[in-house]
Amino acid sequence: MTDVVLGIDSSTQSTKVEARELDSGTVVGFTSAPHPPTTPPVSEQDPGAWWEAVVAACAELPLALRDRVIALSVAGQQHGLVLIDEAGAPVRPAKLWNDTTSAEQASALVAVLSPGEWADATGSLPVAAFTISKLAWMADNEPDKLARVDKVMLPHDYLTWRLSGNHVTDRGDASGTGWFDPSTGGYRPEMLDLLGIDGAEWLERLPRVLAPDETAGELLPEAAAALGLHAGIAVAPGSGDNMGAALGLGLDVGDLVMSLGTSGVAYARSATPTHDPTGAVAGFADAAGGFLPLVCTLNATKVTNTVARWLGTDASGLAEMALVADPSEVTVVPWFDGERTPNRPGAAGAFSGLRTDTTREQLALAAHDGVLCGLFNGIDALGDCGVDTSGTLYLIGGGSRSGAYRQRCADLWGRAIAVPHSDETVATGAAAQAASMVPGHQLAAVQARWQLGASDVVEPCADVDVSGIRERYSEATEQ
Repeated sequence: MTDVVLGIDSSTQSTKVEARELDSGTVVGFTSAPHPPTTPPVSEQDPGAWWEAVVAACAELPLALRDRVIALSVAGQQHGLVLIDEAGAPVRPAKLWNDTTSAEQASALVAVLSPGEWADATGSLPVAAFTISKLAWMADNEPDKLARVDKVMLPHDYLTWRLSGNHVTDRGDASGTGWFDPSTGGYRPEMLDLLGIDGAEWLERLPRVLAPDETAGELLPEAAAALGLHAGIAVAPGSGDNMGAALGLGLDVGDLVMSLGTSGVAYARSATPTHDPTGAVAGFADAAGGFLPLVCTLNATKVTNTVARWLGTDASGLAEMALVADPSEVTVVPWFDGERTPNRPGAAGAFSGLRTDTTREQLALAAHDGVLCGLFNGIDALGDCGVDTSGTLYLIGGGSRSGAYRQRCADLWGRAIAVPHSDETVATGAAAQAASMVPGHQLAAVQARWQLGASDVVEPCADVDVSGIRERYSEATEQ
């Protein structure tokens, strides 16, 4: 029987497990299990629940399939803070990326060092989502629990530790902590000093950073028994979810990704690091030895879902309305829940250009365009940092299923975009990384053999005039 690898996507909402044949990349199994719901601004989960979800999802795979698994990898939600004591138990529930209680600490950190100093040291400016801001919150609010910490982890690190017993991470996920320099591939303990702790001493509590082709270890017997797998199979280093998606798309340098979920993300694979003192571009590393400069917006599909509800329809109905709308000057600024890029946490959404003859269809179109314009501004910011954006633009995430988002993305981009056939790019990327741990299977060769990034192509409409849309959007955001 053909060997199989597992890609595990541990997101905020659920764990997904994708099984692929090593040689062909054919998907031979897919399962999922939910995580406990969270309620920002306080967004926390018990790390043990992630492990339970991995166990539950693997249990849904046929035993005969699990018997063929020879390697696995985890791509997890970025930035979350997992603190483990000497007994191997969580000190407290993990604070997730969308926990915003650390916003005050993030602002304080940027006040201590200039934006330029932060960008030079770590490639990014700390925001509430970043791990260093959450650790600063711990120092301010729960110093007694902080004193008990033996190991600091990210969500994917925790699962890798449960699988292999080794306290390790990768440069991609480490680059979102606020104490790692993607340019040098090393920790910056002096950034931890800013929290009132001894950064040099705390280096012992941080995971060892693995190279992209270095295994995290072998599957522990107890983990193997829980998952129904063979002990001793290879455990890959894993990475963050965006880094996993980049692997799952087989990105080349210059290729771009626009992800439309509840929030929006735009990033590119780059051969060189970025250092953006404005804070718009986070200078992350990728999981393949390069870099993944990224822009995140707070508002994406939840904007069109909200407008759909106001107009008495659903997301698909709103998309149908948008595609038949007549041109207008209606503009939507989609900052319904504040915004992260630009950093306007107290902002609100706005409609402009309304007239008595404005139609529901025009409102629908403007809502889609507003979300996309914010992300295209993010792509402009990538270019301003010297990032090559000349490659293929991939549209992923739940919003990529919308005909309106697909077409308007191509129209506003002015050239063809690619919509991947697979919705599970994070799990796919983790599976590809797992395959690369098998001797004789290099990552690039696996991605090519599996035809990752295979997509439908959407061309811009030649007879649709989009001139002025982005200009009006920029004017509306400056008011």
